[in-house]
Amino acid sequence: MTEPSPIARQIWDMKYRFKTAAGSAGDASVVDTWSRVARALAAPEREPAKWAKHFEAAMAEFRFLPAGRILAGAGTSRAVTLHNCFVMGTIGDDMGSIFTNLREAALTMQQGGGIGYDFSTLRPTGAPVMGVGADASGPLSFMEVWDSMCRTIMSAGSRRGAMMATLRCDHPDIEAFIAAKQTPGRLTNFNVSVLATDPFMAAVKNDHEWPLQFGGKIYRTVKARALWDKIMRATYDYAEPGVIFIDRINARNNLYYCETIAATNPCGEQPLPPYGTCLLGSINYARLISAPFSPQARLDEAELSDLVAVAVRMLDNVIEASNYPVAEQRREAEQKRRIGLGITGLADALIMCGLRYGSPEAVAMTRRWMTIFRDAAYGASVDLAAEKGPFPLFDRDKYLAGETIRALPLGLRERIAAHGIRNALVTSIAPTGTISLFADNVSSGLEPVFSFAYTRHVLMHDGRKQAEEVSDYAYRLFRSIKGEAPLPDYFVDSQSLAPGDHLVMQAAVQDYVDSSISKTINIPEDFPFADFSSVYMSAYDMGCKGCTTYRPSAVRGAVLEIRKAKTAAVENDSSTPLARPETLPGLTYKLRWPESDHAIYITVNDVLTDDGPGKHTGGRSLRRPFEVFINSKNMEHYAWTVALTRMISAVFRRGGDVGFVVEELKAVFDPRGGQWMNGRYVPSLLAAIGDVIEQHMIEIGFLEQNAPRTSTPDDGKVVSLKEAAQKDAAARDKRFRACPKCGTYALLRQEGCDSCTSCGFSKCS
Repeated sequence: MTEPSPIARQIWDMKYRFKTAAGSAGDASVVDTWSRVARALAAPEREPAKWAKHFEAAMAEFRFLPAGRILAGAGTSRAVTLHNCFVMGTIGDDMGSIFTNLREAALTMQQGGGIGYDFSTLRPTGAPVMGVGADASGPLSFMEVWDSMCRTIMSAGSRRGAMMATLRCDHPDIEAFIAAKQTPGRLTNFNVSVLATDPFMAAVKNDHEWPLQFGGKIYRTVKARALWDKIMRATYDYAEPGVIFIDRINARNNLYYCETIAATNPCGEQPLPPYGTCLLGSINYARLISAPFSPQARLDEAELSDLVAVAVRMLDNVIEASNYPVAEQRREAEQKRRIGLGITGLADALIMCGLRYGSPEAVAMTRRWMTIFRDAAYGASVDLAAEKGPFPLFDRDKYLAGETIRALPLGLRERIAAHGIRNALVTSIAPTGTISLFADNVSSGLEPVFSFAYTRHVLMHDGRKQAEEVSDYAYRLFRSIKGEAPLPDYFVDSQSLAPGDHLVMQAAVQDYVDSSISKTINIPEDFPFADFSSVYMSAYDMGCKGCTTYRPSAVRGAVLEIRKAKTAAVENDSSTPLARPETLPGLTYKLRWPESDHAIYITVNDVLTDDGPGKHTGGRSLRRPFEVFINSKNMEHYAWTVALTRMISAVFRRGGDVGFVVEELKAVFDPRGGQWMNGRYVPSLLAAIGDVIEQHMIEIGFLEQNAPRTSTPDDGKVVSLKEAAQKDAAARDKRFRACPKCGTYALLRQEGCDSCTSCGFSKCS
């Protein structure tokens, strides 16, 4: 077995290595992890020892990668689910159903499952609530309840749970839904997507009127194209909402005859019915290429077929091996036995065969590989049905009439007719960012390579940061074979590809996937908005089931210039602190910082002094700040807030011109990035506290507003804070953003998720 690279070993240790409650290692090596998982998934078999060997062999060399929940939880005896995500039950339009669903969501997230919900079933804002004489508050108000719950529940493995919210394009609150996440700090734990129907897409193309309706009542009518433009503008500036082509999903669903889908899991690769489960694993194409970077380079198709067959069996066994937070989830999984076998390392595999991602040759080869993958997966599920029985809701005639099944080879359809099939749906392309790092940094899912080489800064135990190069698997292999030869033109990364290159690959792969695909189309920052809408329309025309883009945006990352506040001249510059009176007037301010689960309360107490010459108070008693207290339920902030309040209060009690305290606080830029608050960018929590203190000083007449504030760098040159921030940003690698966990500029956006290549942080919201 090839030893994993340093980053792979670190990801394994942080994410997937079993450790006891006391912190001791249950898995001494990666092989131990594979053995643990193999034994757990072989337990439902008649010959568990035999199949445990097959399962472990499939995972060797990172060839098959079960999803993270399986790697972390299988065989540990922990009360966690091995399913990554769920779509929860249908929310009835009444308070009882709403809060029953909220409880089920909390239980699911507690065990580590992400959740998806369709909020289209809730009546719009202002609709009458019969029997209580009140108006409905609308679906967004209840989404905020879910968002608060998510902030409170810490998922298994110390990860915040991810959530997806969908709303139909004809719901009367759709415009508010589109704009919801443009408000800083709102619905931060949700991904949001619009359910776009076929009639809506036709109305957009034809510029027709579009009725917004609920319960058979039309509330108002809008121009379909104007509504589409609102979706596009929000996505262009804020990267949300996504767009899900829901009619296509239902039309192509193998289970069209017994379920209706209205939501997806948080990353979108699994459209699911109420209580549907998301069970994932990926075949690593990069490990199946023989003779790489030579004229004989090829994917071992026989090995692919054999590996897929074992992987299907492993995932099918997860249905029995997993815990389920809610009984309805187990029932749904057992009745349909839905699995989501996918791929990863596709871009690396193409590079190793000398093919440029997005080129006609790469598309043709991808189609060949995906045909083998699909047919092997369906064939393995048919074999399982012959051995163990088909899924309970299998209806031969209706199943064979499905649109996706009709596209299978005749021989495979005949086998399904004879034996049934074990798994109603078999394939799905999920985000594989973290497990791809674990697999020696192969390209993720069907995404292009994000970057061939970059430097990450690892925090060592002694507090030092050590620079470490991280390189792509195919790039590293090329260097080992070809030395320092120039990279051929088929080495392309996500930054250098056109949107059309992404789309053609997504559409090609979708033809062989019965569920859906998690894919992010990277859009350059300077991409014209006039062309942006065509990306989504092309995705629809090319047969995709949804579309997600990511474009770096000044709206999300700009640093705004800060105004100057001129301090009132106060002549008590004595080094002797002012004496504290028994009672002081003061005000308490409530500050909500989007990254914090609890509000922060800032109390500023003042002292009254007589003003002297040159003061702007006209001879009145001057109220000046004397002390500050900061309190919060969030104990994470306790130590530094106590230290900060003591230092600020000590400075205030010395008297004199203390306005510089505000300047110093507001000049602090958090390397992890700031937040948008009340329509402007605040570069750090300390800066937000500085804003509060400054506003207090202005309100009591201690400060007056004036020109833009400046800061003085080490060289003594006075520059604006905006210029300083721009200078700092220019020195950074533009491919990455700051990680909210470790602060390193190592955060990349792929497959609808943020993933940190430095500390392993990941978030699909």
